[in-house]
Amino acid sequence: MRVLVTGANGFVGRRVVQRLVDEGYDVHAGSGPGPAPETPVGAAGARWVPLDVTSRESVAAFLCEGCDAVVHLAGMASAKEANHDPARAWLVNAVGTAELASGLADAKRVGRCDPLLLISSSAEVYMPLVNHQHRETDPVGPVTPYAATKLGAELAGMTAWRGAGLRVVVARPFPHCGAGQTTKFWVTKRARVLLDAKRRGAPAITVGDLGAVRDFLHVDDVVDAYLLLLRAGVPGEVYNIASGQAITLEALQAKLETLIGIHPVREQDTAEVRTDARAYHVGDAAKLRAATGWAPRRALDDALRDVIDAQAD
Repeated sequence: MRVLVTGANGFVGRRVVQRLVDEGYDVHAGSGPGPAPETPVGAAGARWVPLDVTSRESVAAFLCEGCDAVVHLAGMASAKEANHDPARAWLVNAVGTAELASGLADAKRVGRCDPLLLISSSAEVYMPLVNHQHRETDPVGPVTPYAATKLGAELAGMTAWRGAGLRVVVARPFPHCGAGQTTKFWVTKRARVLLDAKRRGAPAITVGDLGAVRDFLHVDDVVDAYLLLLRAGVPGEVYNIASGQAITLEALQAKLETLIGIHPVREQDTAEVRTDARAYHVGDAAKLRAATGWAPRRALDDALRDVIDAQAD
């Protein structure tokens, strides 16, 4: 079975490539403009090729040999960056997905292949609700440019499903972390701040609003879900990837402090407060569990330790 992976040089993409290689798939890894090492993860068993999802020619070259499935991870993953440059986010996240879906639909139409397209979206597409575990039947209502572009990616895929019969499955992961994630993301950034404070012996650190509630996963549990959806996802359906466990950012901060061994004074800095952040963001993955048997297998503390260990190196 040949599987193409877009965004293969990213935080999640490298893990997906490695898992697919380990499980015996014929993997073609599309590497975007981001940094990639000379010997990428899984390089011995995967074919690494350049890919720019915003270029029709690049997408056509990536798809030219056909495939059985595509795991579409390419995009602007940082909400902060996407919100800062909405036009670029729409181009990469939404238009890039449309280019890919169109190319795959054309391949199906001429009988070259009948691929499954697994789109990695985001749970940010849901209309914000407090004290509610989001289900796939909940209304969407993006409140940031990032979320809007991810919904645009979903619509691009589903249009190809309805119009061309392309088999499309959408995954909506909730926040996840692990070794290798950049400090653009909350857990890794907080770990870096605490480790730096410990090295310097700093008595205090700055924090933003720690009252928000989140649902965090270990990145490898998200990768598990993607591979299961390749095998058992139903075309035209959307699946949450979530732990269902609510935790405040204050509790996460306390866990990081305990694991690192530092308990500094916290001084709130309004510059670190995200005005567009959701007060409550927790998901229900019952649909995914029923379809695939998936459940998180790794503890949140394990994910935090992985982040800390990677940052400490």
